[in-house]
Amino acid sequence: MSKIDLNDLSNMQYDVLSEIGNIGAGNATTALATMINKKIDIGVPHVKLVDFNHISTIIGSEEQVMVGILLMLSGDINGMMMFLLDEVIAKNLVNVLMNREEGSEVVFDEMEKSAVMEVGNIIAGAYLNSLSMLTNLTIDVSVPMLQIDMAGAILSVPAIEFGKIGDSVLLIETEFDDETRKEEAIRGYYILIPELDSYEKILESLGV
Repeated sequence: MSKIDLNDLSNMQYDVLSEIGNIGAGNATTALATMINKKIDIGVPHVKLVDFNHISTIIGSEEQVMVGILLMLSGDINGMMMFLLDEVIAKNLVNVLMNREEGSEVVFDEMEKSAVMEVGNIIAGAYLNSLSMLTNLTIDVSVPMLQIDMAGAILSVPAIEFGKIGDSVLLIETEFDDETRKEEAIRGYYILIPELDSYEKILESLGV
C-alpha cells in the first residue's frame, strides 16, 4: 500500500511536484516551438493538485467543447496523462501548423486531426521525457488517443481510472504563444494521473 496521501502532502512534496510541472511545461513549449519553427513565449505554468471533479469548472464548464489527447503510461510509472485544448484554440493551432490565415475554417478532417494528435503527442512526450530524465525512471507511452467532445465527456475516460487513485490529480495550466499571433494565446492543460505507487516512486527518486 502506498505511503502517499495526495490530500495530505508536505510542503516539500507539493513543491517538488509543482517544479516537475514547471520543467515539463517548459520543455513541452520548446518542443512546440521546434515543431512550428517559431519563437514561442511561455507564461508561468500554474500547477496545482485539484479534485478531479472540479477540473471541468477550472477549464470552463462540462459543456465546453475541448480537444483531448490521452496517453497511457507504463514502465516505472503507471497511469495516464491527458493534454486538453479548447476547440477554438486547437483550430488556431491547426492553422499555424498548416501556414493558413488566422480564422481559416477548420473542420477536423483526418489530416487536421492527425496534425492535432501529433502536436499533443510531441507536447506530452516532451513533458514526460523531462519527467523521466529528472527521476531516472522509465516511462513508456501508448499511441495517443484523440477525442473532440464536451469537457465532461472527455474527462469521463480518466474518471473511470481516477476512482482507483484518490481525490486529487496534478493539473498544469500553461499558456504559450508566438510573436506573430494576434488572437488569443494557446492555453493548454496537462492532467497527470499516475497511480499512487508511481507518485511515491517519483518523489523517492528525487529524495523527497
